[in-house]
Amino acid sequence: MRPTLGGRRARPRTRGGTPARALSATITAGALLLAGACGGSAAAGKENITLSVGLFGDFGFEPLYRRFEQAHPNVRIKERQATYDDHHTNLAAHIATGSGAADVEAIEVGYIGTYTAQPQRFVDLRKYGASTRQSEYLAWKWQQGVAANGAVIGLGTDVGGLALCYRRDLFAKAGLPADRAKVSALWPTWQAFLDTGRRFAAKAPSGAKFVDGPGEFFRAMVAQAPEGVYDRQDKVVAATNPAVKQAWDLSTRMVADGLSAKLTSFTPAWDTGFAKSSFATVACPAWMMAYIQEHSPGSSGRWDIAAIPGGGGSAGGTHLTVPTQSKHQKEAAELVQFLSAAPQQEAVFKAIGNFPSLPALYDKPEVRDHTNPFFNGAPVGKIYADSAKSLDPQHLGPAEGQVRAAIGNGLTRVDQGRQSPDQAWKQALDDVSKVK
Repeated sequence: MRPTLGGRRARPRTRGGTPARALSATITAGALLLAGACGGSAAAGKENITLSVGLFGDFGFEPLYRRFEQAHPNVRIKERQATYDDHHTNLAAHIATGSGAADVEAIEVGYIGTYTAQPQRFVDLRKYGASTRQSEYLAWKWQQGVAANGAVIGLGTDVGGLALCYRRDLFAKAGLPADRAKVSALWPTWQAFLDTGRRFAAKAPSGAKFVDGPGEFFRAMVAQAPEGVYDRQDKVVAATNPAVKQAWDLSTRMVADGLSAKLTSFTPAWDTGFAKSSFATVACPAWMMAYIQEHSPGSSGRWDIAAIPGGGGSAGGTHLTVPTQSKHQKEAAELVQFLSAAPQQEAVFKAIGNFPSLPALYDKPEVRDHTNPFFNGAPVGKIYADSAKSLDPQHLGPAEGQVRAAIGNGLTRVDQGRQSPDQAWKQALDDVSKVK
């Protein structure tokens, strides 16, 4: 995320070396100053220590680690990466058993509720000055990392305002507009999006489908609703919320109308689909930009970014946490503060696209006016800033990720022709009822 509604999901953080080098070049002097400011005690001290950082894929943090180490001569940082699913599965086991967790663990927003419900297993970052950061954050983003007892479990790194990435060249070949404003006007609603898909399919270039698969579009539709798979009392309402069923019906209609390339997100086949131009559109939170650039390197300028049907929404975003089993809690908390601070969030956005969770950055020219040549010069700073500002956040429940995965698996069964929509819906709800 990353809580897929499309089945297996490896968080789109598998960025290659180029973005990391770009990040290194964009780190500001302020980053180093902050590292020194927040790390005086560790730097002053004492024993040499190694901090481990557990991530799902590459967050582009490597150059930042070196900056932190410069200000903390006794600290070395070792990162360990896993796929999205493996990372969160392993983290659950490590937290449950009390051993094996890294000093700093990333948690995608779909799973953060699982751990804010267990505040005793994480360091309350208020002990290390996190309370002073609250006013910097989008209010809902801050709150996602706070437990019921007030403990600050995690500090946010990014948010996933929604947009829609599309292939200009494939649209043109299918006789559709390619200009982003005209494309946005094609689909004020999801029904209009499907109607456009049918027009695309009628004249589609050989081998190209309209969407990659139904999963991430389902997730986007649900994210736009006032209430998703949980209500605000933490009761699972996937079976009774009309918005969830409506999103299911529209998503399975994509499959029935032959619009899907039948690719499950964040799988090797999906990656190959990008390279082979197998689909023309993909739901596109800010962090998706880096994934597309990495897996579709020969298509620079052919991709663009339009408005998401149905208005705004959010998909994804991450918090950094410190499990109480860490032997270096103070230094780990300082690293979390550093990695989530404004200069670092700005640098990461400019290098790889993760959009900051600190609204003060949104009106900075460096962010607001940022464009991306790979996406035909799309004004990505403005697109995602507007999306983040307009968000009406949805309540996420304690087993949000598991519930979403159960429904996503059902969509995959429909997409692969293994079940009818009705059969898959019934099984998905049965699977959801077993989530604890």
